[in-house]
Amino acid sequence: MRRLIAVPLAVTTTGAAAVAYAAGVERRSPRLRRVEVPVLPVGSSPLRILHVSDVHFTPNQGWKADWLRSLGALAPDLVINTGDSIAHPEAVPPFIDSIAPLLERPGAFVFGSNDYYAPRFKNPARYLFADDKQKRETGPELPWRALRDAMGDAGWIDLSNNRGFLKADGRRIELVGVDDPHIERDRYADVAASPDPDVALTIGVTHSPEPRVLSPMSDDGCRLILAGHTHGGQLRVPVYGALVTNCGLDRARARGLSRYENAWLHVSAGLGTSPFAPVRFSCPPEATLLTLVAGC
Repeated sequence: MRRLIAVPLAVTTTGAAAVAYAAGVERRSPRLRRVEVPVLPVGSSPLRILHVSDVHFTPNQGWKADWLRSLGALAPDLVINTGDSIAHPEAVPPFIDSIAPLLERPGAFVFGSNDYYAPRFKNPARYLFADDKQKRETGPELPWRALRDAMGDAGWIDLSNNRGFLKADGRRIELVGVDDPHIERDRYADVAASPDPDVALTIGVTHSPEPRVLSPMSDDGCRLILAGHTHGGQLRVPVYGALVTNCGLDRARARGLSRYENAWLHVSAGLGTSPFAPVRFSCPPEATLLTLVAGC
C-alpha cells in the first residue's frame, strides 16, 4: 500500500514543483538571445536589429520594465516590435516609459490582438485544438490608439497594412507589414509590391506568422520576416518542443530563426504571457538581437 501511495505522491510533488517554477521563476527570467542572419548583400557591413514582441505589459511589472529599459544600452541600429505590447487599460504610460531608450532608435511596429482587446480567461485546453474563429471572444477595447500615437510620435513607423522606409546605420531599409492576421485584420494585398531597387533590404513584419501572409511576403522579395504571437509554445517539452503555435505555422518554427520558402523567418518567443496564464516552461521570456550579415 505504501508503494501505491508513494508513486502518485511523487508525481503530484513533481508537478507542483514544475508549476511553481513555471509561474514564479521562469516567466520572470528574461534573456537576450543573439542570432546571426546571413541576409545582406555581399560586401555589406553588419546591421543590428532588436526584435521585441509579446510584452503583454500590465501596471506594476517593475522587473519587466527594468529589463526592457536596459535593452537601450545595446544601441541597436533598428528596433522592430511585433505586437501584443499591452494587456491592461492602464498599461500604455508605463510601457512607453519602459521602452523610452529604444524609442530613440529607428523603429517600427505592428499590433497584435491583445493591443486591441483585453485578454479574457479561456480554458487552456482550447489551445490544443484547431482554432475556431467563430467562437473567438474578445474582452473590452484597450487604448491602442494612445499606444500607436506614442510610438508614432517618437518616429516609429506603424506597419499595420502599410509600407514604409527608414534609415538604419545610414542604410535605407524598406519595411512592409500587416495588421494582426490572428483576428483577420491583415490586408497584405493592399501593400503587395516588389522591393524598391534602391534599398539595402526589404523586411516583412507581422504579429501572427500565418502562412497566408508569410508566403506572399516571401514571393514579393522580403528576405527577412519578423513575427511573434506564438510565445515559442510557452510550454515546451524537452526534445519534443512546442506543443502548439496557436496559428497555422508548424511547431518546428514556433520560435527562433528558420528558412521559410525564399526568406529567413524569425519568430520571437516574446517577453510576456496572458495575465490568465502566467506560466512558462522550457521557454523563458526573450528579446532577440539579430545581427544581419552578408550572405547573398
